[in-house]
Amino acid sequence: MSFGNTKVFNGIQEALVLLLMIISVFSLFYFEMSITYKIGIAVLVFSVIFLTTLATSILRAQREQAKQA
Repeated sequence: MSFGNTKVFNGIQEALVLLLMIISVFSLFYFEMSITYKIGIAVLVFSVIFLTTLATSILRAQREQAKQA
């Protein structure tokens, strides 16, 4: 059971990662915020990037398994 198309998901993942990196850089270095908020934003960005990378990895494994079956 697959949950998406890898070509479309890779494009979405690249755009999401780029957008999150830009947002995190601006929020960490250019905005005057409490250090707690900055740490929270950094953790959130890291977790979203990690989860999208994990989802892409699972998609590739499913595709390879489907090819072998």
